[in-house]
Amino acid sequence: MKRILTIVGARPQFIKAAAISHVIKEKYPDSISEDILHTGQHYDDSMSGRFFDELDIPRPKYNLGVGSAPHGAQTATMLKDIEEVILSNTYDGIIVYGDTNSTLAGALAASKQHLPVYHIEAGLRSFNRNMPEEINRILTDHVSHLLFAPTQTAVQNLRNEGFTESSILLSGDVMLDNVRHYAPIAAASQTPHDADILLTLHRNFNADSKERLNNILSAIDAFASEHHVHVLFPVHPRTRQMLENMNFNSIQTTEPLSDLQTLAQLDRSRLVMTDS
Repeated sequence: MKRILTIVGARPQFIKAAAISHVIKEKYPDSISEDILHTGQHYDDSMSGRFFDELDIPRPKYNLGVGSAPHGAQTATMLKDIEEVILSNTYDGIIVYGDTNSTLAGALAASKQHLPVYHIEAGLRSFNRNMPEEINRILTDHVSHLLFAPTQTAVQNLRNEGFTESSILLSGDVMLDNVRHYAPIAAASQTPHDADILLTLHRNFNADSKERLNNILSAIDAFASEHHVHVLFPVHPRTRQMLENMNFNSIQTTEPLSDLQTLAQLDRSRLVMTDS
């Protein structure tokens, strides 16, 4: 029996981990044992807790409760706490997803203990090193044992950086797997908002500047008003305080949507606007 530690910490990772956890549970129950570690990078229930129930993911065995902090402090705390979990167990490898601080901390902690790191969504590049996520993806790839690339472009990016063919696997996109699995469930169980456009904004260079955020939303509001369409904007908890004293005619804000709610809203909307 192989023991795997899956490390997640942010909303997208819960969704991605659902696809892999379901396969482990359904097809390899006698050969793979999975523990889930939640760093607590996303800790609000709308960004974390309900996803485990809605997507039928096993509850985390470990929850570090790290919470918000500057990048260095947050990553350092995760690194220390993840290492303690690894040292107190016997794992055959770890799985990390995407490009968050949780991803990098998990990859570093495992690699320093000579554990194989399996990076799902490897090879993605924005070629903008001002993005914290870009640094996380590059460093995680370079300490990983197996690189699960979702697209042929991601495979080529890894080749260009000198990775060996034996370490790269063209795996496809686990998010697409999840859409195919959960879309019928969402259609049957969710009632979407009456909106023409679904808007998401969360990148720090957009959402952490009140002036930039106001400029973006004002332009979208003007577009929506001109074309007589309605915009739904699920707001990240971190962004909520930035919206104080901002008023718009055609943009409706709401709490973050769950994954099933998002799928239903995507199906209902005519257009998606996002910085993701």
